[in-house]
Amino acid sequence: MWLRLMRCMLLYSNFKLCNLLLKGRSILSIHQRWNIVAHKHLTSAAGKNESVKEKCTEEIIENPTNAAETFIKWGCTSEDLQLIFKRCPTLVNAGVESLHTKLAVFKDLGFTSSDLVKIINCRPRLLSSCFRSVEERLMFLINFFGSREVLRAAIVRNPSLLMYDLHGTIIPIVTLYERLGVSKEELIQALMTRPTVIPRTSFNNEKMEYIKKLKISQESKMYKYVVTLIGVSRLQTIREKFGNLEKFGFSEDEVLDLFERSPLLLTLSIDKVQRNMTYLLTTLKLPARAVLDYPYLLFINLDTVIRPRTCLAEKLKELGLEPQISGLMLFTALRMKEKRFISAFITCHPEDISNTLMEHYMNAKGVRRVGLSSKRVNHHGFPF
Repeated sequence: MWLRLMRCMLLYSNFKLCNLLLKGRSILSIHQRWNIVAHKHLTSAAGKNESVKEKCTEEIIENPTNAAETFIKWGCTSEDLQLIFKRCPTLVNAGVESLHTKLAVFKDLGFTSSDLVKIINCRPRLLSSCFRSVEERLMFLINFFGSREVLRAAIVRNPSLLMYDLHGTIIPIVTLYERLGVSKEELIQALMTRPTVIPRTSFNNEKMEYIKKLKISQESKMYKYVVTLIGVSRLQTIREKFGNLEKFGFSEDEVLDLFERSPLLLTLSIDKVQRNMTYLLTTLKLPARAVLDYPYLLFINLDTVIRPRTCLAEKLKELGLEPQISGLMLFTALRMKEKRFISAFITCHPEDISNTLMEHYMNAKGVRRVGLSSKRVNHHGFPF
């Protein structure tokens, strides 16, 4: 009886092993088939691209029969087609009528083939999407931006403007900013600098409280930056950035005053602010209040500007050369453009000393952050 039981167990284990092997083979075959299909698809796309090169002459194709000929009739070159099909291979098999209708929208707005390449590179599936109510949306956008040229520039920066829901997204956000005191011209400027203002804007009571605490007048030029930056920022991010500065001994009023004078501080990462503040306080022995007087100290790159220039300052002091980078001159030196800084503190000396200083300066600039290449990047969504 025990022998019979052992045989049954052995047969069962062999049966399970066979099933696992069969499953593995089936999964492998699925992956192999998928790779073959993908390879055939890309090969056909490449073949069509090669055939396009032969057809892409000065003659105009009156009745295009495929997507490539439709793009050629619209004005694309063979190089443009290669970039378009490489970014979105599925467009090779796009329907001619559907593609012609969508390209007609871009033609009416005055887009060039290079603009179309930029748009598809940014949003590969744009021409594969369904253009619903596009005429109504375009009429509103043309009236809002004031001209087709400005609208064209905005679409190149954010092609999704053609796809946003007009009555559910675009109009409510525009109305919201107008209610908050941001004029149409200021909102257009914001859309040019931060193309995703419309889909990422959200306001609640706490965000409105932050805007009130900053006490910036609506007539101020900085008002639009404060409102749009707080609008597109996540509430948790705003709290963390305010709290990050308070850790260095600033009071809430001082932090609010700092953001009021320089609202673009909201665009800086917490890591950058921490590194700059730590270097200023520990290495340069500057008081924390120096940042309140010179906010640009938080914007300057630590590895390519602050550290190399302070290293050069120590070298000048060691050699006893003039001018020295100390006192108030340090803040001026850190703000200088590269060419002016080199002229003011390096090339102003004799050639042999100048070469020594330049070598020391370039070596300091070549030092990179330890472990930067192995740093794990944690994405928390939109950077603002």
